[in-house]
Amino acid sequence: MGLLARVRKEWFIVGIVLVISAAKIGPSVGVKGGPLRPEITITYVAVSTIFFNSGLSLKTEELASALMHVKLHLFVQTFTLVFFPVAIWLLLKVLALTAINEWLLKGLQTVGCMPPPVSSAVILTKAVGGNEAAAIFNSAFGSFLGIVVTPLLLLVFLGSSSSVPFSSIFSQLFMTVVVPLIVGQLTTARRTSTKQKTETSMFKGV
Repeated sequence: MGLLARVRKEWFIVGIVLVISAAKIGPSVGVKGGPLRPEITITYVAVSTIFFNSGLSLKTEELASALMHVKLHLFVQTFTLVFFPVAIWLLLKVLALTAINEWLLKGLQTVGCMPPPVSSAVILTKAVGGNEAAAIFNSAFGSFLGIVVTPLLLLVFLGSSSSVPFSSIFSQLFMTVVVPLIVGQLTTARRTSTKQKTETSMFKGV
């Protein structure tokens, strides 16, 4: 396989490396309030685009079928919100015996208690040819579940509590994940219907 073919096949990994390199060279471009406005372009535009594209590419039957994989969803959510936080907690017990900064360890535990990523999980699953519909459901469901579960995990493992703006987080997830996905599905359904009507008209004309 030639270099160009390899780059085309691994475009996502190459893109990640390029973006990280660009961020290293010019970090001020991507800071909050900077030229890229990540608080808008990433939080809203990028995530909405990803789920809108998923809505366009997936059949409604595939999404409906993915909802029925209860054991898969149970495994994913349990692994993400139970097994992984506990595993990180046990690892940090060992790392606490070293000279690693205490706040760094607390930061690792905090990250370990986070719900599954909304956008990257879907992109990576699609890149390797996995079950995109199941990834979409678990990303969305896990994010909604994390609104309640993550603060509880932080309270258990770190003994810290904080106020969580449930309504704003819920509305943001709904508008950037659920709505674009539904719009994509409706767009696909309308396009398919139009195509079928055109083919039927052509057939009658013949």
